Amino acid sequence: MQELTPRQIVAELDKHIVGQDDAKRAVAIALRNRWRWQQLPEEIRKEITPKNIIMIGPTGVGKTEITRRLAQLIDAPFIKVEATKYTEVGYYGRDVESMVRDLVDSAKNLVREKKRVELVDKAKVRVEERLLDLLVPRPEWESSTFQESPEEEGKEEDAKERYERTRDKFRKMLSKGDLEDKEIEISIDQKSSPVQVFSNMGMDQMDVDLQGMLERMMPSQNKSRKLTVKEARKVLLEQEVEGLMDKDAIAEEAIELAERNGIVFIDELDKICTSEEGGSRGGDVSRQGVQRDLLPIVEGTTVQTRSGSVKTDYMLFIAAGAFHRTKPSDLMPELQGRFPIRVELQELTRDDFLRILTEPSSSITMQYQALLKTEGVDIKFKKDGLEELAAIAFQVNQTTQNIGARRLHTILERLLEEVSYEAPDLKTKKITIDAAYVQEKLHAIVEDEDLSKFIL
Repeated sequence: MQELTPRQIVAELDKHIVGQDDAKRAVAIALRNRWRWQQLPEEIRKEITPKNIIMIGPTGVGKTEITRRLAQLIDAPFIKVEATKYTEVGYYGRDVESMVRDLVDSAKNLVREKKRVELVDKAKVRVEERLLDLLVPRPEWESSTFQESPEEEGKEEDAKERYERTRDKFRKMLSKGDLEDKEIEISIDQKSSPVQVFSNMGMDQMDVDLQGMLERMMPSQNKSRKLTVKEARKVLLEQEVEGLMDKDAIAEEAIELAERNGIVFIDELDKICTSEEGGSRGGDVSRQGVQRDLLPIVEGTTVQTRSGSVKTDYMLFIAAGAFHRTKPSDLMPELQGRFPIRVELQELTRDDFLRILTEPSSSITMQYQALLKTEGVDIKFKKDGLEELAAIAFQVNQTTQNIGARRLHTILERLLEEVSYEAPDLKTKKITIDAAYVQEKLHAIVEDEDLSKFIL
């Protein structure tokens, strides 16, 4: 984990997310506390658990994005789940442990990518030797049990020297890139008739890798393919990297990474709250069941995965929800106690929309400019045009459903629909988007409130 101070973490998050300073400070402190925890002696460390967070705020204000960017910042395994998916008929939350298994899979992918970077140079050396074996096949030197005459030994030595000289020539040609278009035939391992195993109800808790077991039982088949040297190099590199990886070591490292650095984001937590007005109807019973099943995961338990046992004691859980009709106090008291930090995210204002359009390092306006640049179309956003877009986004959110920053995607798609359609055939490749342009394209829709509900 990088030794980032809370101030540095907030500064990194500011590059991508506008506003919501309270939430950024809360996650920055939680992350720094995790680093502090790792510096402690073992006897003190086992007594301290992460302080989990509940983010409260409407959709589209940055709850998920803050957590996702935080995980990317420290290369931590991250998984996002919706609490509502555990309320499906027939489940009643029994598959809650699957979030931990998904987190371990995420950790394995991170470890594999790291190992890949470490092994790629060694694999490239092996790939070069395999390519040379295909381009200049090794002759089968005759080995005789009888004593060869000096004359025959001399001929064999000459043949070996000629072969090595030829191989060296091809090695130089390979390094220069002279053989990239030459076709060669390579052998690729393929499993016969891959089988897809679907988890049945109740099987989800066993986490048995039935598909992997079936594939291992089936004999592998070698399939020959003719590829250019350039294409074959990619295929062979993947084979060599895969062959160099220690699967058991990767699984062990992934489990440790998930246990120490894992971040689980539980969205729509408010949807499993039981409101006081609801009484004790069937839906509320289901929601309470999900809360009861979430409790041991968040408190700390051991989950069996195909990679081994995983403890959830030191994972960081960040929950989020709009809490329009409910409040965090409607959760079970035990579950409330496992989320001691509460932060409220604010609704986006007109100025926030303007900042979202201009400030982030990969702002939405830059994304559209880059996309249309591929067609040779140069889009220029003027200040008054951006201000008008921000005003419209804010207005539509106030008069229809408030979907936060996602409204900008809807509005910009509508604004640039004609340009995107006509881009390959446009004669004028320079387009300036000012306030007049925005009003011309969107004014009629915004004025008609009924129409804006469907289109914007």
